[in-house]
Amino acid sequence: MVPELVLADAAERDDLGAFAARAVRLDAQSVVRLRNRNDELLDAWTATPFDALATRTVAGQANPADVTVAGAELLTGLAVMRDERIDPGPAKDLLWRSALPPAEGWVVVDRLPVEVVAKIADEGVEVARENTGPQGTPPASLLDQTVLTVSGSGMDVKIPLRCLFALSGMGFLGEGGDVRVTATDSWLRIDAKFGAVVRRRHNMLPLLV
Repeated sequence: MVPELVLADAAERDDLGAFAARAVRLDAQSVVRLRNRNDELLDAWTATPFDALATRTVAGQANPADVTVAGAELLTGLAVMRDERIDPGPAKDLLWRSALPPAEGWVVVDRLPVEVVAKIADEGVEVARENTGPQGTPPASLLDQTVLTVSGSGMDVKIPLRCLFALSGMGFLGEGGDVRVTATDSWLRIDAKFGAVVRRRHNMLPLLV
């Protein structure tokens, strides 16, 4: 089946286009997973270079209901086809290697002013520039540092710098308002104005052979 994308209007197409453009800017070889949440909403997912998933929801539908496409081809389709139906490029489902978080079981832990989160992210970028590794990327030890700990709903949730890098790199923060932190026992999610970043709270234990 050739994938097809139907979006509600031009504003939704532009929103998804901005998401795809940021994903490609962070990683030219990025793929985007398009997954229908219900009969009206479509969740777009991409894996960022910071070991955190980024997601944005738009009004629309994908056919098939769960399909992965190349970020660059999706971006081209959104830019070229200005009608309701869009060709996002051929399916590349085998290139998606990340587990998605559960749909249920999330609790609100805290809300933070976006200015606070943006300031910490900017400070992290400056530190990262001074500590760039041989591959031109910050060392994992820096990205894994806890920069915020939030508490609420009986949970203490640590937020590593890599999550704020993903929020900033995907252009999700915007100006004004709050950033909402939700969590399950295993996952952390940070929702900002233009999208969300999701990451496992704990490293997966290796399987015993």
